[in-house]
Amino acid sequence: MNLIKEVKSARIGDHYYEVQHPSGLKILVYPKNDNNSTYAVFGTRYGSVDMAFHLKGEQEIHRVPAGIAHYLEHKLFESEDGDAFARYAKTGAAANAYTSFNNTCYLFSTTDQVYESLEILLDFVQSPFFTEQTVQKEQGIIGQEIRMYDDDPQWRVMFNLLECLYHTHPVKIDIAGTVESIAQITPEYLYLCYNTFYNLHNMVLCIAGNVDVNRVLEVCDRLLKPSKEQTVNRVFDEEPVEIIKPRVEQKLSVASPLFELGFKEKAGNERVSAKELAETEILLEVLASESSPLFRRLLDAGLINEASFGYEYFEGPGYAAVIFSGESKDPDRVAEEIKQEVASLRKNGIDPLAFERARKSLYGHNVAALNSVDNIANSMAALSFANRELFDYLEALAEATAEEVLRRLETQLIASQSALSVVYPIA
Repeated sequence: MNLIKEVKSARIGDHYYEVQHPSGLKILVYPKNDNNSTYAVFGTRYGSVDMAFHLKGEQEIHRVPAGIAHYLEHKLFESEDGDAFARYAKTGAAANAYTSFNNTCYLFSTTDQVYESLEILLDFVQSPFFTEQTVQKEQGIIGQEIRMYDDDPQWRVMFNLLECLYHTHPVKIDIAGTVESIAQITPEYLYLCYNTFYNLHNMVLCIAGNVDVNRVLEVCDRLLKPSKEQTVNRVFDEEPVEIIKPRVEQKLSVASPLFELGFKEKAGNERVSAKELAETEILLEVLASESSPLFRRLLDAGLINEASFGYEYFEGPGYAAVIFSGESKDPDRVAEEIKQEVASLRKNGIDPLAFERARKSLYGHNVAALNSVDNIANSMAALSFANRELFDYLEALAEATAEEVLRRLETQLIASQSALSVVYPIA
């Protein structure tokens, strides 16, 4: 029997359904019946950092080659019966997939034949088919992809930074792995990782749009294959709080220098709460949004441009950092200006008007995003994988105080734990 719970937000007057399916799968359905389209995400809590693991009760730690999560994502679209994309072409749905550091997700969007497209999604993700021949074929394709990213300035400036920040954590390794690591991938490795992480108890299905929860469950009841409940323990070597080195630079084909400035934090295997995430995002909005004094100074001095400057809280199991990025003629000065602004916040506190402006702006932006079915489905999936809930996160944004936000500076944006990565133009 399906256990259906209606999750409501009194603050925004919206709701969705959370279902714990007998198969073990968590299903989230967010009806937006005034929308013509529907967007679905079927994902697993399995990403590129999951290179060492064991099931609860097992003694042996399995260690697998870098890039296997991404490799597995590519291979699942193939089956003995053909390619999943060809099946989607018959329903008119646009399909895709992605692998991140923490998750792998398969998705489609459509305005028609929603439930037929859902059948395809649930079927191919649950039907792995790996042979020596197909695995070897993919090695060449992904090898070309890896070599392409080796010359991508945006990709290199990010991973150069991560290599400065992290000693042992696999977040420093390219999501696709290396040409050498993918050469080690075998069908046995793929089935091991599939059977470990593609267990329905480790997965979530999120659907938003013009959709009926009962019809979704009818499809799920027919196609979901019950999974034995199991717990995956991820294994990471101890990661020091200290960084490896404070600066790295590289020359590539760019018009102007690119930079990423990262502030490393101590992180455990458990993700931060919705409340902590909201407080950090408000802090960054106060510090560096387009309405902040720092942004205006950098822009007026010609040190950044509006199109490229940004910031994010980059966190997952065993890692966390605040990262600023953009283009600049003088990246070192930008880094120094950011550190000085952080020091000023620590000394003088947060201006009440700036705090309210930042809090309301973030809250309004996130509520507005609920008009987009792809934003809804992707957000629900990401939050679920991090053990957070959509409306709890919105409530945390609405209820945050300046004192709580300022307290985050006790463990974040520590100058001695920062590193700067720069990609300069080839002279």
